[in-house]
Amino acid sequence: MKKLYLNPLPVRIWHWINAFGFLALIATGLQIRYVGQIGLMSFKAAVQWHNWIGFVLIANFFIWLAFYLFTDKIKVYHPDLSPRHFFESCWRQAKFYGHGIFVGDPNPFHATAYKKFNPLQMLMYQVVMLTLVPLQFVTGVLLFDVAPFRTAVEALGGVRVVDTVHVLLFVFFCSFIVIHVYLSSLGHTWWAHFEAMITGYEEVEDEPRAAGS
Repeated sequence: MKKLYLNPLPVRIWHWINAFGFLALIATGLQIRYVGQIGLMSFKAAVQWHNWIGFVLIANFFIWLAFYLFTDKIKVYHPDLSPRHFFESCWRQAKFYGHGIFVGDPNPFHATAYKKFNPLQMLMYQVVMLTLVPLQFVTGVLLFDVAPFRTAVEALGGVRVVDTVHVLLFVFFCSFIVIHVYLSSLGHTWWAHFEAMITGYEEVEDEPRAAGS
């Protein structure tokens, strides 16, 4: 085992603001959706908190985006340019998660400072961070105050359509958080990946040496 500095301080700050912010959005969103059935806070307070937390997370997203665009850490999101190699790597990782991990097989992926995501993680994070999160923010801003964005809302099919997309993404992110926490517990100890997002350092297994080396 060796220690690698995988998570710089800006990434860790962004991650925890994002994590607690999304949990707060889920809580206030449920209060707004099920007013009268959940008593966490008043409807007015839930709407106000939901809106302000949403704007904080939008700002947080652009800080995350700027960090990766203007530093060499963007390399962790560089895709494998060989489709065949990429899909073979995804299949190996999927087999590990679906079977190998339960029978003690070694993880086929070995993290490095500029390659900290396995192929499945990279694919998922690209879809989530570059498509679904921005879409959730856009629908949220449109619903925040419909009047100034009426033309855009109507072009997208009306308030009901925009709201439905926002709620469906809410359901997706609830599921994503559960899966994310579960997968984060699959390190060499259940706490290893969580600790790495606090300290920045993660213990990773050495890559196996080729035969004869």
